[in-house]
Amino acid sequence: MGDRNERGPATRRRRTTISGEASGTSARQANGSKPGSHGQGEQDAAGAARKHKSSNDGFKDRLSCHRLQESLLSSESGYSNYRGILNWCVIMLVLSNARLFLENLIKYGILVDPIQVVSLFLKDPYSWPAPCLIIVSNVFIMAALYTERRLAVGTISEGTGTFLYCVNLGAILCFPSATILTLNSMTPVGGVFALGVYTVLLLKLYSYKDVNKWCREIRQAKARTLSRSNSCPSVHRANGNAVHSHVTYPGNLTHRDMYYFIFAPTLCYELNFPRSPRIRKRFLLRRLLEMLFLMQLQVGLIQQWMVPTVQNSMKPFQNMELSRMVERLLKLAVPNHLIWLIFFYWFFHSSMNFVAELMQFGDREFYRDWWNSETVPYFWANWNIPVHKWCLRHFYKPMLRRGVNKLAAQIAVFLLSAFFHEYLVSVPLKMFRLWAFMGMMAQVPLALFVARFLRGNYGNAAVWMSLIIGQPIAVLMYVHDYYVLHYGGVSEAGTA
Repeated sequence: MGDRNERGPATRRRRTTISGEASGTSARQANGSKPGSHGQGEQDAAGAARKHKSSNDGFKDRLSCHRLQESLLSSESGYSNYRGILNWCVIMLVLSNARLFLENLIKYGILVDPIQVVSLFLKDPYSWPAPCLIIVSNVFIMAALYTERRLAVGTISEGTGTFLYCVNLGAILCFPSATILTLNSMTPVGGVFALGVYTVLLLKLYSYKDVNKWCREIRQAKARTLSRSNSCPSVHRANGNAVHSHVTYPGNLTHRDMYYFIFAPTLCYELNFPRSPRIRKRFLLRRLLEMLFLMQLQVGLIQQWMVPTVQNSMKPFQNMELSRMVERLLKLAVPNHLIWLIFFYWFFHSSMNFVAELMQFGDREFYRDWWNSETVPYFWANWNIPVHKWCLRHFYKPMLRRGVNKLAAQIAVFLLSAFFHEYLVSVPLKMFRLWAFMGMMAQVPLALFVARFLRGNYGNAAVWMSLIIGQPIAVLMYVHDYYVLHYGGVSEAGTA
């Protein structure tokens, strides 16, 4: 009995410390009151306070319903969720173009003809001048490689090597154009394709020359500090596959290295390109399907939509009817711009990613966000990254190092770009009108105007307007002059 009485209070104390419920029970047993009566009072007071506050808020809402805020469509509001408006724009664009597509089918019928595409490249099925011209380009590739090998061992001097490169690069520029101008079997489309390959080859070999020259200068600087140059390391193998080894000059002067650079989707040469670890087969298949589908889509849109519009634009241009010319221009702007956008995705995303994946070429930055361009230079610097990198590395920065100011260097870049634009159009068409050249040079005053007077969305709108309207003007100019020059007049096609 004594032990039980001694253990009882201890047990009750232990329970009160462990459980609040036991504490409440002990309190109720001690004074006979209900558990939580004090807490309930506090809750009632808090509830009353909340009810009073909500009542006051309700009175305030009745008296005042306005606060300081901006409209959602104002830039100051900070609102940015325009997904519904974007969906509306897409639906309206699809519906309007569906109407134009249906109207085109009713008026002209189905004009898509895959056989006609072959005739654009070949006049005679037994004569393939454009592919033969491209095969001949291997002569110039080998000339550059063996010139570099002679320079690496010191058999020829730097001056002699520079002279040989000038001859080689000049031949790359002049030989295909002379061939196209003299061969009647060369079609304009085939000529554009061949000249495009030679232009890319010209830029690649120029970069090849510069980089190898820089490597020789580094080697000579190391030799002056009693450092030996490294030779080409052997290719180690792991798990049966060749590992991409680090190559140093002059170990890069091999046929394998040269042709890897020729086929790689870049214009700027490096001794060691970044390489992807493996070839992703699903990624490769998706890009291939995109290439095939978009190529057919472009051909179909050109045949079904652009060709009738261009043909119907000849008579207003002949009669110099200003209102009809503007109407034809605006009608041509939509299909031309749509085809240009499809071409951009087909070439810079699908095709170049396909080649890069196949060759495990790691640098996939072929374009940046040019669609957000608020200035003209930003567009030209971001829509074609391979060309921009080449101009920056081998043309713009060398001019700055020679003391040329930035504005003059930028104008020189535009001049170079304008020359190649005209070169790729006038030579295959076998006529020289300088429309592409003037169109490119018009970008200089446009860039100054946009930078000076337009900002933000207005600058972006100006860039888009120059893209949508500028290209159809050049297309109509060249097509009109081509018809006049080669057919002795303008076709008397009716208007649409």
